[in-house]
Amino acid sequence: MEVTFFGVRGSCPCSGDQYRRFGGNTSCLLVQVEGDQPLILDLGTGLRALGDALQPSLRADGRPLQVTALLTHLHFDHILGLPFFSPLFDPGAMLTVHGPHQQHGGNLKDSLHHAVQPPFFPVQMTEFRGEICFVDTVDEDFAVGSAKVRSRSVLHTGNTLGFRIEADGKTLAYVPDHQAPLDRRTVTQGVLELCEGADVVIHDAQYTDDEFRDKSDWGHSTYAYAVRVAAQAGAKRLVLFHHDPAHTDRDIEKLVGRARRLQDARRIGDISAAQEGTTLDLGHT
Repeated sequence: MEVTFFGVRGSCPCSGDQYRRFGGNTSCLLVQVEGDQPLILDLGTGLRALGDALQPSLRADGRPLQVTALLTHLHFDHILGLPFFSPLFDPGAMLTVHGPHQQHGGNLKDSLHHAVQPPFFPVQMTEFRGEICFVDTVDEDFAVGSAKVRSRSVLHTGNTLGFRIEADGKTLAYVPDHQAPLDRRTVTQGVLELCEGADVVIHDAQYTDDEFRDKSDWGHSTYAYAVRVAAQAGAKRLVLFHHDPAHTDRDIEKLVGRARRLQDARRIGDISAAQEGTTLDLGHT
């Protein structure tokens, strides 16, 4: 199993020399399992580059894309790439999106269609040549190709899921938006079920402790709480994710250094920060 980062920022995209190393696109990852179709995690602005990366092999094979996406929630930073995903311009393309059912009885399909239409966007999703299939997802276990997927509700603003993916004998946990508790110590059972014994945990680490004191109800975690989650779950590796748009490359480097010096970090094999354009090879057993 390989994981490639196409978007690692939270809240909004950003650009400039100070974001050159870690990148400025919002949440979007590509998971590749040998013999399976691509699996996408979230549909942030990084999805545009992901689509461009997939197109050459699709053109060479003369076939439209067949792909599944796991969508954690519907905040703009996690869906803005959808109308710019170039494989959807091809007839016969199919994108299956698993995402959370919405509050007040709204379903996933209607909610996303409302977001991609005038006056918010010049065209509607019904005008795409490809097809999108929406699957309302709750706390459940299901298969995507040969991969086993577990979805669990995660505390955030609005209905939000985290995902656990098991394939090739390896396990990846993806929890990009997670409201840390005020004590920043307790970890819910659902999050532990996602992260327990994972080879890699990709976790929300948007704030420092000082920032969290002013934004304790904004729906995110500190880098220290991400370390706490991974350590308590017995994860082998932690990747800090959902970088704040105000954090420059230098800021993120400092956060990684601080995270590695925490007492809980001694229980984790490696701690790093997600970097746009890089690939993690989890291997297989």
